Amino acid sequence: MDAIEMLKGQHREVESLFKKFEKLGENAAKGKQSTFEQIADALAMHATIEEKHFYPAVKAKRTEDILLEALEEHLGIKRVIADLLKIDASNETFDAKVKVLKEQVEHHVEEEESDLFPKVRKVLDKAELTELAAAMQRTMKVLQEKGDARKAVPAETREAPAL
Repeated sequence: MDAIEMLKGQHREVESLFKKFEKLGENAAKGKQSTFEQIADALAMHATIEEKHFYPAVKAKRTEDILLEALEEHLGIKRVIADLLKIDASNETFDAKVKVLKEQVEHHVEEEESDLFPKVRKVLDKAELTELAAAMQRTMKVLQEKGDARKAVPAETREAPAL
């Protein structure tokens, strides 16, 4: 598996979690809270490996503008997650905030998959993408072992990380 395939797989996982959230009824606060926490953990880990490994590795003349925008999108997503972490699923704004989060994630995924990833395939060869995936997988394993990746998000909402 290469780095792009890994990230696309994570995109599909998050999309599936959003669908699961949407299928829960209005009176399913516990299920919604649990599903949101899964979404938040998945997004927190995904953003971490992109910001720590993928974006720095693919920084090149043809990708810099896209990467800067992606980092700002990560910041917006993290801010919505931080807002959601302050409330629970019984709050009247919870579902609306999750919907906004979903829309921001969908926009971000669309841009990565249609604009960034094709350019990265031109900048990095298969061996480089495979090596990058290995580094990303090591970081994912550490994050998964720590657990509750979402809890680090509020501390990451001041400004987008530098490229």
